[in-house]
Amino acid sequence: MTDAAKPRGELTLRTLAMPGDANPAGDIFGGWVMAQMDLASGIRAAERAKGRVVTAAVKEMAFDLPVKIGDTLSVYTDIDRVGRTSITLIVEAWAHRSRYAKMEKVTAATFIMVALDEEGKPKQVPEE
Repeated sequence: MTDAAKPRGELTLRTLAMPGDANPAGDIFGGWVMAQMDLASGIRAAERAKGRVVTAAVKEMAFDLPVKIGDTLSVYTDIDRVGRTSITLIVEAWAHRSRYAKMEKVTAATFIMVALDEEGKPKQVPEE
């Protein structure tokens, strides 16, 4: 990883890509990567909202590189905007290629999370 290629945001989730998450060619399914990004978004947004959140939208996602079996997937989150009931996060997924001792950005997306109250209705995100 060079200085020009550094993850944006805070490391929120790390996991290992396993054979059960891959297609016959050894590439990890994009849906699995997206699910890890959604988990990380939920963790970070729930911390900020001090409570329950749900995914309202995912925007602008493109896969630049594949994730392979044995890669460590690191998901970074950066809170971009806090609205009345929503939190917008920039989420990046990076693969640590242990066989090659390098880290590469594989995809990024914008996740919009909404804070919910006990009845499942949108609630105001508290001030920090």
